[in-house]
Amino acid sequence: MTGKPEKHDIDEVLQQALSRLTLLSGVTAALSSTLSTEEAVRRLCRILVPQLADWCAVDLLDEQGHPNRVAVTHRDPERLPEGRFEGPLPPIHDEHPGPLAQVLRGAGPLLLTPVSSTEWPGDPLHAVQAEMFRRLGSDSAILAPLRARQQVLGALTIVRTGQDRPLTADDQSIVEDLAHRVALAVDNGRLYRAAQHIAERLQRSLLPDRLPETGALRLAARYSPAHETAEVGGDWYDAFVMPKGDIALIIGDVAGHDLPAAVVMSQLRNMLRTLACDRGEPPSEILRRLDAVNETLYGTRTATCLYGLITGAESGPWGFHHSSAGHLPPLLVTHEGETRYLEGGEGLLLGVDPGVPRRDAFDELPPRSTLLLYTDGLVERPEEHLTHGMTRLRQHAAALAREPVEAFCDGILAGLGGSADDIALIALRVSPTG
Repeated sequence: MTGKPEKHDIDEVLQQALSRLTLLSGVTAALSSTLSTEEAVRRLCRILVPQLADWCAVDLLDEQGHPNRVAVTHRDPERLPEGRFEGPLPPIHDEHPGPLAQVLRGAGPLLLTPVSSTEWPGDPLHAVQAEMFRRLGSDSAILAPLRARQQVLGALTIVRTGQDRPLTADDQSIVEDLAHRVALAVDNGRLYRAAQHIAERLQRSLLPDRLPETGALRLAARYSPAHETAEVGGDWYDAFVMPKGDIALIIGDVAGHDLPAAVVMSQLRNMLRTLACDRGEPPSEILRRLDAVNETLYGTRTATCLYGLITGAESGPWGFHHSSAGHLPPLLVTHEGETRYLEGGEGLLLGVDPGVPRRDAFDELPPRSTLLLYTDGLVERPEEHLTHGMTRLRQHAAALAREPVEAFCDGILAGLGGSADDIALIALRVSPTG
């Protein structure tokens, strides 16, 4: 007759089950807390060590199928110099017999107990793995493939160094579950990056690929996509030479951060170009016409836009004739570092009331000065008053006043970029004789 299980045996089983659930919960939270693949696997390793392993490693295959060791974590940091074992690994070949090569081809999970000291001279990938096992210590190990959507994305290596609690066949199931969760996180991260790349390419394709060139003026523009989204947005800039020789300078932002916003942005940009070139009217009148067309086509879709004309003879003096539909004011920076926002010509944003009259403004552009147009992602921050961002922009622009206009734009983005929103900016530098 089989006796009843002892109470302490039941308690031990329950404790093991609870520990595994806690481990899986922590791993899931760590993997879902970031879309950065490298950061996700590092967080994973910090949880697995020492809860499940004495050390662990994660290898990922890149788009060409080349393996890279992206994370190694040991319970004794002194045994693991930072970055010592991370980096590119030897390529995988079908004839390689080593365990890691097998797993990266889809086998496993494989339980190695004890870890084999077999040498395969024709398998350089195994040689690298065996060297790591020797240096970090290994009594038992489990290697599991990272599979998602019928593809192998990499491998997870779990190692214990002591003989008192070796990894067993019972541990293979939890390592397989962990590997599945890691693979999903890696796959999601890659899909996100692919979507982000496509969105950025689409956004950039809607912006001018070349700025007008003129001997007296220098133009530079930058576009920086939001770092936390994988969608196109409504930020845009534009610059072109008018039929009579003036230079049109435009910045705008359609409300929304999705494909419809990008479509409206593209069409507003093209309509503004057409109206400006065909009519040759003051900026306020062009914006009024654009607002009327916007209401007819898009109804309640709102957008900000600043349209200006750089006017003057070839040798100067130069001026900026402009009107704003709810957009942030341009910043004028003199060569000496004095800054001033050009707040004239303010008006309602597009899509509110096309019948409201709009105003024009004119500002002189001193020789060697810089005129900067930008979207709100450059200065707006959550839970912060806009004036703080506007002040920061003035300070950064003043410090960059004497830099070439390309370096000026790069410096502005370096100092104020990293926003949760898209950033578009365009800058014009007046010649010394202007």
